[in-house]
Amino acid sequence: MAVSYNDLFLTILARALREHPRLNASLEEDAIKLWPQIDIGLAVDTDRGLLAPVVRGVERKGLAELAAETTALAQRARMGKCTPDELAGSTFTLTNLGMYGIDAFTPIINLPECAILGVGRIRTQPVWASDHVEPRQMVWLSLTFDHRLVDGGQPRASSSGWRS
Repeated sequence: MAVSYNDLFLTILARALREHPRLNASLEEDAIKLWPQIDIGLAVDTDRGLLAPVVRGVERKGLAELAAETTALAQRARMGKCTPDELAGSTFTLTNLGMYGIDAFTPIINLPECAILGVGRIRTQPVWASDHVEPRQMVWLSLTFDHRLVDGGQPRASSSGWRS
């Protein structure tokens, strides 16, 4: 099974969410729920509109397993055959518009999730490296997050409303 850029981004994203668990969270009534498992919705363009089937337990899967699962999920989504369970329960979403030549965009959060990561196209750009310019593959990433859950600062010792 061929590994896609989305599979690589899912793997990297799972590691980042382990390091920053407040981004793998949801707002439930007046409390913030930190999710122990990383279940990432992968946005798929379909004839019926954008769907985000869920890749469950991303943190426990290797690239080959992710590649097989994301290929099957995307195919089922495009054919309109995803089950309700496959479309619900994500803790974070990944959306990629790079294949459409989009460099950067502002993705919309899939509530009740805390955040969504938008991936733009990967392209070669000149980069200054020490004493010379060299070509490198670069990508724009756009993170949209709910400031009610993540304010960008470190949590205070007296903060309340958090549970895991």
